[in-house]
Amino acid sequence: MELPIKVALAQAAPVLPAGVGWWYEPKFDGHRTVLVRGEETVELYARSGRQVTTHWMDLAVAGLQLPAGTVLDGEAVIWRAGRLDFGAAQSRAASSLTRARKLAAEYPASYAVWDVLQHPVEGDVRGRPYTERRALLVDLLAGLGPPIQVVPATDDYEVARTWYETLTAQGVEGIVAKRGSAGYPRGRGWVKVRHADTEDWAVVGYVGPRGRPRRVALTRAPGAGEPGAAGVRVRLSGPVAAGLAAQIGRVMAALPDAGRARAEGEPYVRVDTGVVVEVLAGSGRHGTLTVVRIR
Repeated sequence: MELPIKVALAQAAPVLPAGVGWWYEPKFDGHRTVLVRGEETVELYARSGRQVTTHWMDLAVAGLQLPAGTVLDGEAVIWRAGRLDFGAAQSRAASSLTRARKLAAEYPASYAVWDVLQHPVEGDVRGRPYTERRALLVDLLAGLGPPIQVVPATDDYEVARTWYETLTAQGVEGIVAKRGSAGYPRGRGWVKVRHADTEDWAVVGYVGPRGRPRRVALTRAPGAGEPGAAGVRVRLSGPVAAGLAAQIGRVMAALPDAGRARAEGEPYVRVDTGVVVEVLAGSGRHGTLTVVRIR
């Protein structure tokens, strides 16, 4: 299996799809992570394909319990006081190696797994139906226990609705629906319904220190075009969380500035970053654009 793997994505929808053949899983709020168990090591990859093993070393160590040849898809999450803490996961993902080790000692991570892409005996199983992959995954992780665990799943629509309505107290942000007969999709083959849905915006500049911007300049993605180009509306975000600001700052570190511009009456530095972030849907029409994570 060629690495890094291009992970499957989900298309946002306003309501849960219903009908025969749909399966539902709680949507955990953390960092998308692919775990690869090699002959002697474990490697972890972010959604972007970047290797993030050092940021989640506690999960890498736990992954050594898996048989060689296993490749899993899931979410690196952190539980605090009985609920998922996305801010803690964001801080871990944006931290230095030394800081990541300290954070891991204070708030250990868990790995919520929803798919097996390569099985140690069956090989590459991405082409098999979801229901077959699910059975293989449950069997593979049986008895393994925390911090690596299979996410719950159901084909009962009413159970999924109950999860959607009641699990917000634990920090679960919604439900992902998948066709039971479908293979592991290329692109957006799943459906997600979230309590606070997001939109994609492109980062085209920054305000404040380059390495840790206070705010970022944004245009709607895709097709944002050149920063500040005619016809492209640029907006400034609200204050960016420290961990997220550090992530964006690292991306911009090696990129040249493209001059200065103004958006909404305020100056910013233009940078063609190629970075897409998630912004809370609806937050930008009448209020502040709230950036929640890098895509």
